[in-house]
Parts: sequence; structure tokens; C-alpha cells
Amino acid sequence: MAAPQEKTFSTYNAEQGKHYAQARPDYHASVYEYITTKHKETGGQFDTLVDLGCGPGNVARSLAPHFAHAFGVDPAPGMIATAKELGGTSSTGEAIQYGQGGADDFGSKGDVVVADGSVDLVSVGNAAHWFDMQKFWARAAQVLKPGGSVAIWTTGDLRVHPDSPAAEAVQEAMDLFQTRDLEPYFNEGNRIVRNKYLDLGLPWTVPEPVSEFPKNEFSRRDWTMSEKFMTVGEMAVNMDMMEKLMSTSSPYTRWCEANPDKVQGEDNILRKLRREVERILQEASVEKGKETVRGSALGAVLIAKKAKA
Repeated sequence: MAAPQEKTFSTYNAEQGKHYAQARPDYHASVYEYITTKHKETGGQFDTLVDLGCGPGNVARSLAPHFAHAFGVDPAPGMIATAKELGGTSSTGEAIQYGQGGADDFGSKGDVVVADGSVDLVSVGNAAHWFDMQKFWARAAQVLKPGGSVAIWTTGDLRVHPDSPAAEAVQEAMDLFQTRDLEPYFNEGNRIVRNKYLDLGLPWTVPEPVSEFPKNEFSRRDWTMSEKFMTVGEMAVNMDMMEKLMSTSSPYTRWCEANPDKVQGEDNILRKLRREVERILQEASVEKGKETVRGSALGAVLIAKKAKA
């Protein structure tokens, strides 16, 4: 299955990597607990973790305390620079090792090298929609131990929580923002995310099936609106935070690249959305300057197991 050719995050510089780390919320503890529990219950060991598409390293830092050795891999030099700066340690106190690499050859060269058949868990948080899944599954089969796991997850579509003020009207404004302003800057990877990875290539659906991953050992868990998939679901965010959060999306980054003269000021599409949300909330009797929105990510976690020897 051909890669959607992501060229936005993979070229992030150090400044962009820092902004991403500061603005993008982490996944909720329940996501990490589900992954580690499922891995353990299905016979997985906890020696070596590889977090692929690690970005600034938040997933690696959250999962590393469960593993003796932890590695983070990302194609973007800016993301890796930020991840190294933020650091993190494994259960043995060993520093997480970060290095550049992609889904086709991760762990084969550079700062992160792992032996074939040595990895217990390959984690991929919100990045698999940019992969050539045919090549990814083949490489994962090489590096994993028998009985090892691949945990892949996505946020899906961000929704306004029903408990948020004027939730329906705010959701309509955000949906219009997606279809009118961002849709022209979507690529196939963005659409795979919005469909919660239902169209993601799996070991038995890629053009050349990867037999090391039995279909009967595959699992999928979907988070509902009442559950928390990201930490942002625990709180109502103000308008500054909403802007920062939404500015980390790849379609918005591409819009900025195409409209450099509109990035600053009121012609910015995110600023226009902010003003519309402020208007809606003020009409719903929210005091000016105290507007907040509570979001909820309808995420999903997919876990595939390499067959035991």
C-alpha cells in the first residue's frame, strides 16, 4: 500500500519541533495502560521498545518506564533534536536513544540500531497513516521477537464534548473550518486519520500479505466520547490553547506555507475560527475573555501480534 507521501512533519526543523512538543497534548494514561496491559496479557515481554514516528518523544517517555531499553525513531531532524533535549529514561534508568529513520528501515542504521528478532513492542502513535504499510509490516516482522506486539493508534477526529458550552454550534463552526478551510490542504493520510484507521493497511490486507502476524490475534479498541483518549479531554481549553493545539495539524501547516502573507493577523484561518467560537460562546452567555472549549478525541488502538515460534 503506497505511502501518502507526507512531507510536512518529516521536514520539521528544531523550532517547529519545539512548538509541536509544547502545543500538542499527550495521550491519556488509559491509552498507555491499555497498550501495556494488552501486550502483557498476550505474552509480550518488556525488554526493548521502539517508538516509531516518535516526534518530540512523548510516547517514548511514557512507555519507556515499562521497558529495560527504549528507542525513538523519526524522520524529522527537528523532532529528534527536541526529543533528545527532553530526554527520558527506561525502567533501568538507561537514557532513551533517539535517532532519525523511517518506517521502511527503522532500527537498521544511524543512532538507533536494533538486531532482528530483538524488539518486544513497536509503538506508533498517530503516524502510521504516513507509512508505506507494506514495507512497515515487513520491517516490523524482522525486528520483533516471536510473540512481540505492534501497537498503532490514532486520535481520529477531534470533537467538541457535549458538556462544553454551546457544543453543537461550536462543533458546526469547527466542521465548517475543516471542510471549507482545511480540506484543500488534506492528503490521503489526513483522511485515513479522520476514518479512525479503518482504511489503514493491515498485514493481511496489504498487496503482499505479511504472514508473521496472525489475523486471529489482532485486536482493536475504540474510545467513546465519554472516555478520555488525550489529556486535553480532562480540561476545558481557552482560546489561546485552542489555537496552539490546532496549529500543530499538518493541513494547517501546509495552509501557512501556501499563504505566508496571511499567517499573522486576522486573516489567518485559525484566528477567524477563534473569533467565530468566541462569538458563539459569548452569545451563550459566556463572559468575554473566559471562553473555553472542551474537546474529545474519538481515538482507536490497533494491536497486532507476531506469531510465537
